[in-house]
Amino acid sequence: MEKPTIEELEAGLDEVRLSPRDNGTLELIVRRPAEDEREVLEVGELSVDEGLVGDNWNQRPSKRTDNGGPHSDMQLNIINSRLLALVCPDPERRPLAGDQLVIDMDLTEANLPAWTRLAIGSAIIEVTDQPHTGCRKFSQRFGGDALRFINSEVGGELNLRGINARVVQPGTITRGDLVRKI
Repeated sequence: MEKPTIEELEAGLDEVRLSPRDNGTLELIVRRPAEDEREVLEVGELSVDEGLVGDNWNQRPSKRTDNGGPHSDMQLNIINSRLLALVCPDPERRPLAGDQLVIDMDLTEANLPAWTRLAIGSAIIEVTDQPHTGCRKFSQRFGGDALRFINSEVGGELNLRGINARVVQPGTITRGDLVRKI
């Protein structure tokens, strides 16, 4: 797989910045039943206790909790669909990003500050204040330039690696659903 260069990534930044501020679209739902496994779903169930039902979030340890258990404010990882298409031109490889929800929406803190609620299908999720940062696996899958790009100053300002959220109202989500701020 060819990995985009930093120059190619920077050239595509204007397209990412055109993401809708309101009324986004749920482009992809990805369940992670086990480490390094992915299931692309057309329809998913969101649960207050489980996050995306069938996902392994509730089995993942966290260095950010006192007991090392799963972090409730990191139930859902969300990435911008335009950014993901930029770092990963091959649609078949996009689920490898590790984010359960891929949304065409402006994910900046200015647009979606912590505790903003989003309606998706019959569910409501809430953006949390937990940072979502790039890691070694992201670099392995999409290249070192992609990792440097998302972790750059502009990458941080735009939340290019994405955001974290939690479920506040359970419900059903479907690929193509409207994502709206409430």
